[in-house]
Amino acid sequence: MSEESPNTLDLPAGVLRVTEALAALGHAHAPVMLNDAARTAQQAADALGVALGQIAKSIIFRRKSDDAAVLVITSGDLRVDEKKVQAIVCAEGGKLGRADADFVKARTGFSIGGVSPLAHATTPVTLIDDQLFRFDVIWAAAGHPHGVFRLTPDDLQRLTGAPVHDVTAPPPTP
Repeated sequence: MSEESPNTLDLPAGVLRVTEALAALGHAHAPVMLNDAARTAQQAADALGVALGQIAKSIIFRRKSDDAAVLVITSGDLRVDEKKVQAIVCAEGGKLGRADADFVKARTGFSIGGVSPLAHATTPVTLIDDQLFRFDVIWAAAGHPHGVFRLTPDDLQRLTGAPVHDVTAPPPTP
């Protein structure tokens, strides 16, 4: 059995859901299970031996007007600018709030640290960070803190159907 095709009987439920979604969408790379948890972008980058920016981290916000989940998929080396996201996804005067672990689990079906960009329990409003396009290959969570899958930024856009925006904060000045 190759590393790219884990035995589906051994996969956690969230990873199995992502595996099935990727297969249905014709994606070439199945999730792989890491030996160590990759709950943070840095842990994932270290485990995969890639640059921190190549980790497509999934950040969930809560749109207050309708309690919708807002998924921002951003480069692991950058921070999301909540005001930029709010301006894109909220009506005039609308607010975006933080999502706690219970909200994330209820809306996505995944626990924080394993939120995949697809195969959510409830379809979120999704935005893709334009800075992910700096890389030819990126890695995203596959529904579990140990699960990841390989893709390109173009694959991410095709798989999610999400628009690409500038959603990150400028790096801090020294």
